[in-house]
Order: sequence, then structure tokens, then C-alpha cells
Amino acid sequence: MSRSTTAADDSSDDACTLCDLPTPDPPVADADVEGGYCCRGCLEVARTLDDVAAADAETVRDEHDAGSDDVPEDADHTFRSVDGMHCATCETFIESAAADVDGVYGAEASYATDMVRVTHDGDGDLDALDETLSRYGYAVSAPDDTGDDDRADAAIARFLIGGGIFGMMVMLWYALFLYPTYLGFDPLVDLGGFDGLYLFGNVWLMSSIVLFYTGYPILRGAVVSLRAGQPNMDLLVSIAATSSYLYSTVAVVAGRTHVYFDVTVAIVLVVTLGNYYEDRIKRTAASGLSELTDARVEDVTRVTAAGDHETVPVGALAPGDRVLVRPGERVPVDGEVVEGTAAVDESLITGEAVPETRRPGDRVLGGTVVTDEALVVAVGDDATSTLDRLVDRLWAIQSSRSGVQRLADKLATLFVPTVLVLAAAAAASALLTGAQFTEALLDGLTVLIVSCPCALGLATPLAVAAGIRDASDRGIVVASDEVFETAPDADVVVFDKTGTLTDGRMTVRTVVADDCGSDGDETVLARAAALERYSSHPIASAIAAAADDVPDATDVETHDTGVTGVVNGETVVVGHPRLAASHGIDRTASADDAVAAAREDGDVPVVVGWDGRVRGVVVVGDTPRPGWQSIVADLAADREVVVLTGDHERAAARYRSDPNVSEVFAGVPPQAKQETVERLQSRGTVAMVGDGSNDAPALAAADVGLALGTGTDIACDAADAVLVRDDLGAVADVFAVARGTNARIRHNLGWAFLYNAVAIPLAVFGLLNPLFAAVAMGTSSLLVVANSSRVVA
Repeated sequence: MSRSTTAADDSSDDACTLCDLPTPDPPVADADVEGGYCCRGCLEVARTLDDVAAADAETVRDEHDAGSDDVPEDADHTFRSVDGMHCATCETFIESAAADVDGVYGAEASYATDMVRVTHDGDGDLDALDETLSRYGYAVSAPDDTGDDDRADAAIARFLIGGGIFGMMVMLWYALFLYPTYLGFDPLVDLGGFDGLYLFGNVWLMSSIVLFYTGYPILRGAVVSLRAGQPNMDLLVSIAATSSYLYSTVAVVAGRTHVYFDVTVAIVLVVTLGNYYEDRIKRTAASGLSELTDARVEDVTRVTAAGDHETVPVGALAPGDRVLVRPGERVPVDGEVVEGTAAVDESLITGEAVPETRRPGDRVLGGTVVTDEALVVAVGDDATSTLDRLVDRLWAIQSSRSGVQRLADKLATLFVPTVLVLAAAAAASALLTGAQFTEALLDGLTVLIVSCPCALGLATPLAVAAGIRDASDRGIVVASDEVFETAPDADVVVFDKTGTLTDGRMTVRTVVADDCGSDGDETVLARAAALERYSSHPIASAIAAAADDVPDATDVETHDTGVTGVVNGETVVVGHPRLAASHGIDRTASADDAVAAAREDGDVPVVVGWDGRVRGVVVVGDTPRPGWQSIVADLAADREVVVLTGDHERAAARYRSDPNVSEVFAGVPPQAKQETVERLQSRGTVAMVGDGSNDAPALAAADVGLALGTGTDIACDAADAVLVRDDLGAVADVFAVARGTNARIRHNLGWAFLYNAVAIPLAVFGLLNPLFAAVAMGTSSLLVVANSSRVVA
């Protein structure tokens, strides 16, 4: 196909059409693909997926932008962590509250991750938003605020102290005194005349603590649902718990002995336990992005016009400024090398396992690490960092709204009003048929209690808890319950290459010796290691580590393409073939064949020569994981398998030739990885498997993100599940556990709905009393617990 820059010339800016990175001049383009691109990888992604009209980069970015069409282009985006969201109604309420704050254009709340993305002008009063939400019991903080741990500890204390201690004491009073009398027996313990007001006073006081202290988040959720106009399960739970509490309080004052404080306690404790467990999952799923955030550069060394060095904040840099980046330091912003030559580790940004040599005139990315020599970098036109853009994009994905909602929450808007109407109808019917007011009130209360959705509310979290247990037994840590909702329906599985399908470490693959005697391989490797141990390049380290008996070397000189020196009295050249040529070292046909074969396999050939010609080739590469082909074959039986990598095309050749791999995208930068995953979602549900920080946006954007436990913290934070077992077979186990857990969720929900379908009519027609209603409710919950305790096959 012919190359053309026509599309790029028509572009309104110099940003890549796919990933929004700056493009070279001229951009990478093709007559058959609309737009201009920063690299060949983005072009090939666009070529394959360009028929997805709704998935162009601009559309995808718009989907992450909060607010309306009136939002100015220079609007700021601030991410806030909001502790206390535990249903979809909270999302609606928080978004509506944000819209009423001056200077705030809109907000996008995520119940799944407890995150809110606020779009506002520079003067937007976010403190006012924080105060508004705080009045309703939400705790608002910066996303990386360590206060999350304190709030988690407070939640544990609330449950154990308020619920565990006082709830247990209430049930003890019932077991020793009230239940026996309800059944016609004497109390198990004689209080010596203090079994009247003293007994009921204690039960009332402790039940009050359980309801108003432990149950406060539930009561708050009910208030929020009323303000948002979306009745939820919190509202129904609150009505059932408070109704039995108020009835019992009135009954105690009236001198009655049949009270239902135990119903209040049971409802609050069961639902609180489920909510607490759910909050733990969300806290893990929305973990802190610590690695990338910490990697951001704050202070830099700027080179003045007079050649002096001064330390300034990175925000003070302007386009054209020159900054000194010493070995081991991160490049602060995107720019161009103006002085020095060094190997630059780009793995955090691109995923490329091998550092790239950068010389004057070469472009470098903010967030990459200079490994061996110092560089002077001229700040780019926009004075921004690719790493910063990567972090911001990941925050945007983490705070975007999850598409998965609990079935119970989805049905709440219908279920709650229906139950309230039925309870009122039952009470009114009893009154019309001549029942006393208290009896009619009990009929209505029975309907509320028996329909209290404890089983419905526990159906999902308990099944998820069991699924997490089963996954843990197989070396899988589940960070988000969306795995169980989504993974069984995965249509496409996307594998990152480096560190996922490969082990991510540079090692010596083979040594090809040419006329060096019977121990030629050992001689070539030993002489190469003698020089490479003076270099800090990862390829050099791999060669030095592979040799057992390394001779001494003198007069060692390092070059940007290799090393030279004297070993055993002979001048030895180790490195790129062009380094050998520049030192008068002739290549043989066998050496050329070895170099070509190594490059064909995606490996790095290192030539070793002395005495005027190449004596051997050391082949260094990133080793494929054992058994990757069988794993891919199993997954490909009913799914598409796609390989996505930032490495060059040659390194991906072995995967392109595999019959079970549907597509391979090579040379793809991290921003384009995310865009590629989002475009692939037009084909169905997408699961992404990766290990590096550069994979984090794609892992977060995928419907199911799976990170290898040997990968970076940020990849594990962004994923829905972490494969602690360093074995690709764990990927298949994720899908197996997810299928079993999803089936268990459906069984639990089926039983919960069946229970309500039978119990509610019985209560409406007056065939149950509150005590039996509470027993039925507890029995339904126990059945859900029993079903959830089963091990998934």
C-alpha cells in the first residue's frame, strides 16, 4: 500500500488520532486509514478497527468527560474519594449535589470504586461540595488520602462494638427470658422480680444502640434515596427495622410483652455485615495508584543560559528550557535530547523490555529513566509528561461509572414501593374486617418484616465471598466482584506480551560460535561477559550473568552500541554489528545468518569478534512463558485471543504465526493500548491480561482486568483480579471460578425471589405473625449462606 500524509495534513492538530500523543513530522499515515498517528503500532490498530464508528478516540474521551456541551475546554478535573457509597442511588445523589455547587459543571460518581470525578472551573468551590456530602454522612478526601484506613477501622469498630456486643446482649435476653415465655414456658433464669421494666428497658436501650449506631449507614442510605427520588433496598431495610423497633417501643410503654426488638437487631446486623464486606472489596478495587504517582517528578535540574544548574519545580518549566537528567533519574517532561547519549529505560511507559539508546535529536518521554549516562533534554512544546497523562487517564477510568449493578438495586425502584403498598393494604384490610388497631398494625409490620430483603441483599455478596475464597485457593486474588459478573461472558481475551506471555527478563537464549574450537560457545560467552560486566545495560547484565568463568579485561571502553577492550591479550569487540564493522571486524556468512535468525525471532543479536573477524553471536531475548501456547489454545476454543505489545513487530512474530491468536498489535504505546481495548469492546466483553504499569489504563478500561502478581503494583491496583500464582494457567482458572460463582449468584437470587413470592402473600393475608416472619426471614438467609458455602467445581 502506498504511504500518504494527506489525512495528517488535514488534521487540526499534531496529536495522534488514536492515542492523542504528539506525532512526528510528518505523521505516520496511510492512504487507506484516516488520520495521522504517532507510530506504526497506532496506525495498524486503527487499520484493523477503523470500522468501529463509535469507538474513535475523540468519542471515547468524550465518554469520560463529565458535564454538558457547555463545559469549557480549559475546565479542570478533580478526583475525590467518597467513602460511604453503597448503592447506585448514591451516584445519582452525589452527581445532583455537585451540579448545585457554584463553579462545578458536573460530576461522575462511581459506586463501584467510591470515586468521583468533578469537572469545574479554576475557582470552583469544592469545599462546598465536600461539606454538602459530609452532612449526609459521606467522608470526602483526596484519592491518595491515608484516611481510608482510619475509616475502615472505624467501620470495624462500629460493627463489632455496636452490633457484635450489644446485638449479642439483646439476643441473650431473648434466649433466656422472652423466647421461653412466648412458647409458654418459664424464663430460663429468675431475675427475682426484675424481669419487667428492667428487662425491657435493657433490651430497648441495646436495640437502640444497634439501630442508630451500627445501622446509621443504612438509615443514611434511606434518607439519600428519598432525596434522590430513587427508593432503594436501604429504604426498605430501614422501614422494616424501624417499624419493628417503634412498634416494640410502643408495646413496652403499653405494658405488652410480645416485642420484636430481635427483628430489628437481626435485620441491622445481617445487612451491615454484607455492606461491610462489600466496602472491603471496593477499597481494594480503588487502590491508590501509588507507583505511578510516586514516579512523578517534582523537582528538576534546569540548565541556565550561562550553563549553571538550578533546582526548580517541574511546574516552572517552559517550552525550550533545558534540564539535566543524571543516571538513575526520571526524565521530567517530554522533550528532545540536546546533549549526551544514554540508554533510556522506557518500560514504565511503553512496556518495552530493552532500554533504547537516545542521542541528540531523539525524543524522550516524561517518566522514563536514564540508566547509564547523563542527558540534557530540551523541554517540549507543551511542557507536559507522558507519565502524568498516563496517571490522569487511569484516574479518569477508575472514577468512571461501572456498568454492573446489583440485581437487587435494579429492582429496588419497583420492589420497595410495591412492598409498602402491600403492607398498607394488609393493615387497612384488617381494620376493615373488624380487627383492632394493634392487630392491623401487626399485619402491616409482618409484611414489612417478611419482605425485608436480607436474603436478596446477601445473595450476591455471600456468593462473591465464596467465589473469592475459591479463587484464593487457586492462587487468584479478586479485587472487584465485577469479575464474577463479567468474566463468564468474555468474548475477547487480550494478552500483553512482555512480562505476560514472556517472563519479562532478558536472558541469553543461545550462543552461536564460529571456528573457536570445541569449547567455542564457552569462549565466546566468556569473552563477551568479560567486557559486558562493565556496562549497566540490561542486555550486558544478561550476558555477564550467563557466563561461569569470566577472564579479566583491560582498556575497556563503552560505546552507545557496545563495549571494546582487551581480553587474554586480544582486542575484543562486543555489541551491535555496526560497532564490529567500525572496528574492522569482518562478519562471516554464518554470523550474518545467526543475526538474521535472532532478529526474525524478535531477539537481540550481540556479535563478539577478535582477531579481525566475528567469532560468534550471543542471542539475548525475553523468554516466552512455558505452556503459553496451550493456555491460548484453551481460551481460543470459545473466545478471540488478541496479543497487544509495545515491542516492535519482529518481537511479536511468533504470536502472529500461532493459529489460535486472532490478531497481534505491535508497537502500541500505553495510551493506544487503552484505546485498542475500548475499540475491541465493540465486539463484545473484553478481558485484558497484563503485568506492567504501562498496561494499567488498558486493564482498567477492560471489562475484566487480570494482572500477574509478579507485575507492578499499579497494574495490580488497576486490575479486577491478580494472579498470584506465576502461571498463565491461572487465567483459565479465573474464567472457571467466575462461571461457577455467577451460577451461585443466580441460584441465591432465585431462592430469595421465590421466598418473597411465597412469604409476602402469606403475610398479606394475615397467615403470619411478626415472630414467624422474622424466623422465615432468617431461614431464607441461612439457605443463601448454605448455598454460598459450597465449593465451586
